[in-house]
Amino acid sequence: MGKFLSDFKEFAMKGNVIDMAVGVIIGGAFGKIVSSLVNDIIMPVVSLCTGNMNFTDMKSVLRPAEVDAAGEVIREAVTFNYGMFIQNIVDFIIIALSIFFALRVIMKFKKKEEEAPAAPPAPSAEEKLLTEIRDILKKEEK
Repeated sequence: MGKFLSDFKEFAMKGNVIDMAVGVIIGGAFGKIVSSLVNDIIMPVVSLCTGNMNFTDMKSVLRPAEVDAAGEVIREAVTFNYGMFIQNIVDFIIIALSIFFALRVIMKFKKKEEEAPAAPPAPSAEEKLLTEIRDILKKEEK
């Protein structure tokens, strides 16, 4: 059992696993933001353009609900909810586009960092001493 726990600890503490966990958490938060963008901003505009049609309400009734004489539902209706499917496709496309644009911005920043030349390292004490010796030898040659 001790070997198992130590192996698991080694696995869990690897950089990739921690990076992945952070990515999942940020992705979940990002997903909520994009879902709000879709549901609260984009879909009302789409609904307005399509004559107040709400995609999530679009369905085809395969079997109507059975109602008794008192008006109570005995058996629920069976519906083919294709509107929800369309809504999920729209959500996916917008999330994919959002991630694509976010990654493009991140890659541009990374590329700028890589292109910027790093300052040369300061010479070590040994290099300074060798430079002084070289300069002295040059003076003596003249």
